[in-house]
Amino acid sequence: MKKVLMILSLVLLGLLAACGGDNEETIDTITLADAGWDSIRFHNSVAQTIIENGYGYDTEVTPGSTAATIQGLREGDIDVYMEVWTDNIKEVYEEATEAGEFETLSVNFDDNEQGLYVPTYVIEGDEERGIEPLAPGLETVEDLKNYPEVFEDPEDPGRGRILNAPSGWAVAEQIDAKFETYGLDETMNNFMPGSDAAIITSLADAYNSGEAWVGYYWSPTAVTAMYDLTLLAEPEYDEDTWNETRGTEFPPNDVVVAVHKDIPELAPEVTEFLSNYETSSALTEEALVYMNENEVDADEAAHWWMNKNQDIWTQWVPEDVANDVLEAIE
Repeated sequence: MKKVLMILSLVLLGLLAACGGDNEETIDTITLADAGWDSIRFHNSVAQTIIENGYGYDTEVTPGSTAATIQGLREGDIDVYMEVWTDNIKEVYEEATEAGEFETLSVNFDDNEQGLYVPTYVIEGDEERGIEPLAPGLETVEDLKNYPEVFEDPEDPGRGRILNAPSGWAVAEQIDAKFETYGLDETMNNFMPGSDAAIITSLADAYNSGEAWVGYYWSPTAVTAMYDLTLLAEPEYDEDTWNETRGTEFPPNDVVVAVHKDIPELAPEVTEFLSNYETSSALTEEALVYMNENEVDADEAAHWWMNKNQDIWTQWVPEDVANDVLEAIE
């Protein structure tokens, strides 16, 4: 009898321990996604500064392509995603949201643009720099196929070159579709650079030399803040046309802050902070220009920006948290 009671007691203790474990699940380190561009790195650094110094969590960053990091968010390998460009991954975003795999907390910014850009002097010239218009009739993306000699591919004379987004970025496939829809592949090569840095280097070299350049970019970035660029026109966005051929301007794109489904329960105070997180393209570009002009990393740019814009981010958190963070960054 004693042996039976002892066994029952052990079983009961095991069940209680298991139940207690479920209720006491915690998180020590919060993982953020780095999908490969400077603005997400800046916002990561702002969030990390507040999460670490205001709430006492450790943080880390997982780099990867858009597809890989979004999948990581869905599966829980990534906890926080500071810049989900929702319409660039519309199907996956809607699928994951409907499945409850991650939760959208706030709109980081929604006043962004993206598409194919040229330096404005390509169309209008630049009298101060002695540059004549190189393609004065260029207005639309479709017009590009009429100017292969202006945007000549150095590795394929007689054809032009358009810089796509880097491989692994969701938007690269959309640019591919535009090539076919607008007939750009008749005269232009679809060049896929290896990284965002490669695009910037290519643009900077051309811009400083006053030469023609055309390629994918977006705002907010230091690039669009520093250089005088013109976004080439496309037909007004129409959902049916976009879904069929991508033959319109890019759809309106809410850039949101999202977290894995478990984070609201595991870190409710961090969830509350991220629910209040809101900036703009201008505020983001302010930090990116500082980062570029002073050759500093995202962490230093974030601390500079937070000291300069205390009236903004201190509204996202309780006063005691704001004071702890201010003490850490001043």
